[in-house]
Amino acid sequence: MKPASLSLRLGLTVSIVGALLVVFLAILAYFTLTHELNAVSRDSLEKKMEQVEHSLALYTDPGEISSKPHILLDQVMGHDNLTLTIYERSNLRAPLLKSGTGMADPRLELKAVRAATDQLAYSTSTDAQGTKFLTVSRLIRIKDGTRVPVLLSMDNAHDQALLSAYLRSTLMALPLLLIFIGLSAWVAVLRGLAPMREFRQVAAMVSTQDLDHRLSVVNMPQELSELAQGINFMLHRLDNGVQQLSQFSDDLAHELRSPINNLMGKAQVTLSRERTTQEYKDILVSCTEELERVARIVSDMLFLAQVSQPAALTPFELIALEDEALKVADLFSLSAQDKQIHLTVVGSARVKGDRLMIQRAISNLMSNALRHCPAGQTVSLLIEQGATQVSLLVSNPGAGIEAQHLPHLFDRFYRVDSSRSRAQGSTGLGLAIVRSIMSLHQGVAEVKSMPGAMTVFRLGFPAIEGVAH
Repeated sequence: MKPASLSLRLGLTVSIVGALLVVFLAILAYFTLTHELNAVSRDSLEKKMEQVEHSLALYTDPGEISSKPHILLDQVMGHDNLTLTIYERSNLRAPLLKSGTGMADPRLELKAVRAATDQLAYSTSTDAQGTKFLTVSRLIRIKDGTRVPVLLSMDNAHDQALLSAYLRSTLMALPLLLIFIGLSAWVAVLRGLAPMREFRQVAAMVSTQDLDHRLSVVNMPQELSELAQGINFMLHRLDNGVQQLSQFSDDLAHELRSPINNLMGKAQVTLSRERTTQEYKDILVSCTEELERVARIVSDMLFLAQVSQPAALTPFELIALEDEALKVADLFSLSAQDKQIHLTVVGSARVKGDRLMIQRAISNLMSNALRHCPAGQTVSLLIEQGATQVSLLVSNPGAGIEAQHLPHLFDRFYRVDSSRSRAQGSTGLGLAIVRSIMSLHQGVAEVKSMPGAMTVFRLGFPAIEGVAH
């Protein structure tokens, strides 16, 4: 079964919630209207009872009520829904005065009379025809001190008619209102989800060959705008990654093409005619050099791939940076002596990291410094402990590097002087490896150079909390 669309589910949810709310409000309005009508009826009966009490105070005895009823009848005249009944407590068989039809059932009337007290007492009743009455009873004192039971009954037929009309109109309007709510919710959801169609269109157009498409965030809801910005940022990173991968593939093919072409050319020329044993040996030596170059490129590429998978690495350990710098300096000491270059290591600090990778980063910088340092000069390694970073600086005098090359030095296969670097056996991946290692250690790799003066490479490691500066 195909899942329901998001717009359908949201529309149904909003419609159901709206329907429940409308029904709840309709029921609440019914009970509120009923309560208010009852309150108005009670208030009307209380005021009318006060008027009757004021009129009864003019009568001297119960018999006068029967003989001169016009004063009391004036109180209820014009009120067709009111019934005034007055009894004598010693004779409940027949009332002293009765105005209006009121409650036709004498049993209900007598029950209300017997319940009369000095305080107002309310009761409700329904006659045989289903008409509801609200009755208030009370004992009222006349001039001779006699207390007579007084009943005031109000016919609530008008109120019942009003409530019935409300129910009928509500039941008639409710289906139309629910349909309107459903359609409105459907339209609102469709308009709210309209930007999702643009998401779908952009997603359908994106491919590895075309990553230029972006989502427009103009007039987009805030929630979807944040999502669109996140997707645009993701597409931007993917675009950069694909471009870098494409450039890297081109550079790698270019780097491997030269030694492979050299190997093929030398093999073809060698096989074109008979050679002496020495010639074969010289050609094999040359081929071996080219194969070593290919092997170094492959080795460096495998190392870069390893650095790109930090989950596969062992946890970092506490490392004395000066110890690793001294090990690397000792490793390059013979090469430095051959070129009459002095090596110095100054400073100390501790960092957290992978020992072999840190040695690899320092070794690559040291190899680069020795390659470009003039004879008789000094390559120095300076370790500095800062508040937030630990710096390792590798400095060497020499020709320096032009400013336009500095931003690209850590790119893969980038060389300031390609012909000279290849002749010296450089793969163009050494500084790229350094940057990847520092990125893995959440650090930075930087370079500053003054042409004809000094070139300084800096490795910046995060400082360890709690270490004295």
